[in-house]
Amino acid sequence: MLRSRATAQRASRFTRASRLCTLQESLLLKVLGVVLIAASVVSAHPCRAQTIDLATLKCKEFIDLSKETIATLTVWLDGYYTDEEDAAVFEPDKLKIKAEKLSAFCAQNPKIGLMTAAESVMAK
Repeated sequence: MLRSRATAQRASRFTRASRLCTLQESLLLKVLGVVLIAASVVSAHPCRAQTIDLATLKCKEFIDLSKETIATLTVWLDGYYTDEEDAAVFEPDKLKIKAEKLSAFCAQNPKIGLMTAAESVMAK
């Protein structure tokens, strides 16, 4: 009887230690994930960061930008032309349609300013 009680106590300690290790491993993985994300943000290509004056940007220059920059500007323009009374809802399908319309409009009117083009395409 003493032997089985001692065995049960050792097993209980082992289970608690095992749970503690699992929690520590889980915490370590979360911390590692946060560190990796932070490192990727910090090491993101700062040389690629740019300031774009949308008031002077022409449609030709807009369609010559990278797809990533076009997507970023389209999201910004959509927010710019959204009324305060509109619901704060992100609708990727509608945004994609607006981006396609804006790109098509700019391709047909390369000398027009981007803000003028966006107003005709995105404003309500």
